Amino acid sequence: MKIAIIGAGSVGFTRTLVRDILTVPELRETQFALMDINLRNAEMVAQLLDKDISAAGFPAELHLTTDQREAISGANYVICCIRHGGLEAFATDVEIPLAYGVDQCVGDTLGPGGIMYGQRHIPVILSICKDIREVAEPGCLFLNYSNPMAMLTWAAAKHGGVDVVGLCHGVQGGHHLIASAFGLKKQEVDVICAGINHQTWYVQIRHQGKDLTGELLAAMEAHPTISQTEKVRIDMLRRFGYFSTESNGHLSEYVPWYRKRPEDIPQWIDTSSWINGETGGYLRVCTEGRNWFEHDFPNWLAEVPYDFAPEKRSEEHGSFIIEGRETGRVYRGHFNRVNCGTISNLPSDCIIEAPGYVDGNGIQMTVVGDLPLGCAAVCSASVSVQRLAVEAAMHGDVDLLKQAMMLDPLTGAVCDPRQIWQMADELLVAQAEWLPQYAAEIPNAKARLDRGPLVPTNRENRGAVRIHTKTVEEMEQGHSAGKETAGKSDKAGMTSPS
Repeated sequence: MKIAIIGAGSVGFTRTLVRDILTVPELRETQFALMDINLRNAEMVAQLLDKDISAAGFPAELHLTTDQREAISGANYVICCIRHGGLEAFATDVEIPLAYGVDQCVGDTLGPGGIMYGQRHIPVILSICKDIREVAEPGCLFLNYSNPMAMLTWAAAKHGGVDVVGLCHGVQGGHHLIASAFGLKKQEVDVICAGINHQTWYVQIRHQGKDLTGELLAAMEAHPTISQTEKVRIDMLRRFGYFSTESNGHLSEYVPWYRKRPEDIPQWIDTSSWINGETGGYLRVCTEGRNWFEHDFPNWLAEVPYDFAPEKRSEEHGSFIIEGRETGRVYRGHFNRVNCGTISNLPSDCIIEAPGYVDGNGIQMTVVGDLPLGCAAVCSASVSVQRLAVEAAMHGDVDLLKQAMMLDPLTGAVCDPRQIWQMADELLVAQAEWLPQYAAEIPNAKARLDRGPLVPTNRENRGAVRIHTKTVEEMEQGHSAGKETAGKSDKAGMTSPS
């Protein structure tokens, strides 16, 4: 069996997924094609994996390449964990909207940052799909881990012509959090979660046959840690009746109520972890993590090889899906697929996240039915943004791009139409090298900015709660913390509350 990993320089995801796959005895002869446009990053990850595989004596093979088509040729599975444009493009996703007052914590799913993430990534996703159609093995499954999850999976499903599943660990992370609120372990609590990626709702929570869904608010309000770190999620639970999967920081930027005024933001977030809502938190941790990994790599390489024990396997869905398809063992998880009636009060063509089962017959989604009306309405607002953003990326349509930003809940709460139009032009010009579909329009955007008149912006705005990005020298003073940041800067393995 051959598995291609596109964006294999992602240290957290690649190491986690390869280790997980090789924990399964039947999958230990897998050939891994590790592809990244940055060969140095992929080489470092490959050296770490090679050390583990050699020590375990497994027959698995690693092949490095910068050629995407070569990696996908003959593949049975293709895993995507790219960040096109790297941290350079990501920084503009955060900094340019901030000058217009749009304060994002993450900026990779919705908001101006998430929309532009989609514009950069969709052409790459479609090129992966083209290679899968033309040179992969028949029946090849495309497993997408890259954000914006729903937009990219939507583009691959509608325009890419491949069998695609989007994978995220937000449901598992929230599952752990819910269990801890009740003083229980995750395996003692069963959940049904449904919605769209990063806005999926725990519509049922059960323990030993008892429905705990209605008791969650009181449990979280009484918990000494959760009540302080999850204020946005708790408030949404209070007002909509159901708990949302994604972190406090993520959720705060998907809706219009918690980040619209700088003076209000601090009351809703917590600075004990970036994911709880700090301004540009994910950009900071990614920058620190990448710098630390490159600096500390010799120490990583000198560590004791990994022990492929079953209990060390992560909760990432990817290896379980591959195991289920290859061995017939049944696996239940929450997957991102085309709706097709799974959630009856969301559009049939959108990408939903809901329970599904995997076995030798592939992935089978269950029927959820209607989401609670308020939950469906929150999701529907995001689906409209996703739809416009996908089509904008497909056609290089500046009007659709700007309309997507107008309809984005947080952007619309902060900016007026003139600001949004100008911000979109700025983002297009700043990211020109990663937006081939806008090649004919970017000169026009630049001309509009040069011609003016321009609406005022605040280039000195650092955000409501900005934390200093540490240098390598500063991280040296907290070596273990630096290593943890590097390992988790792409969110792989972040499935339990800290």
